[in-house]
Amino acid sequence: MDVASIAIQVLVLVFSVVFHEVAHGWTAWKLGDPTAKDQGRLTLNPIPHIDPVGSIIVPLLLSFTNAFMMGWAKPVPVHPGRLRNPWNDHPKVAAAGPASNLLLALVSAVLLGVTAAVGHRLPEAHAAAPAIGFLWLVWKAGIEINVVLAVFNLIPLPPLDGSWILTRFLPDNLRGGYERLRNYGMLIVVGFLLLMRYTPAGPMLGVVLGAVVSPFYYVANAVLRIGA
Repeated sequence: MDVASIAIQVLVLVFSVVFHEVAHGWTAWKLGDPTAKDQGRLTLNPIPHIDPVGSIIVPLLLSFTNAFMMGWAKPVPVHPGRLRNPWNDHPKVAAAGPASNLLLALVSAVLLGVTAAVGHRLPEAHAAAPAIGFLWLVWKAGIEINVVLAVFNLIPLPPLDGSWILTRFLPDNLRGGYERLRNYGMLIVVGFLLLMRYTPAGPMLGVVLGAVVSPFYYVANAVLRIGA
């Protein structure tokens, strides 16, 4: 992967994880918890959100290993007890992050189709060709990175978003033991990533990601056909 492609992917990733965290905070605010708003975290300015390891170092390392481009921002503070209905609202706050990534993937798909349609109408040596190529890479990264973020965060492993959703539906006799796993959250995530890297589970996840990505490229192709 060349330097320009790496830079595009890292920048798209940073924006996407920031948008993800803002979605959590905004949803919590609308459901009664203004903590993220009060702490200035409802902003797309990346500075308050960037985690040096998760937002920069990990993505750069992954870009050189042909692994899925992935990372994280500093989690926005959410106080479930301040939500109007904590039992039902906290899973909604958790789901807002992955949902925001799927929304970004959809927007990227539409823009990819529009960009391809414009490029299709331009002569091959047109002065705008480099800009079209650049935007093509940006929107393509927007689809793939956001799908990875959405699917990964929906995995029901603490401390990922999917774990908060699963907690809502677990029976009482299982919930306590499951919640204790949160004490080992990052170790669980690291173990999962190693599992994906060195076992057949990785290619299986790749199949799932491919299945989720496909509809977004279908949208892009549909927009291209309309505009061509």
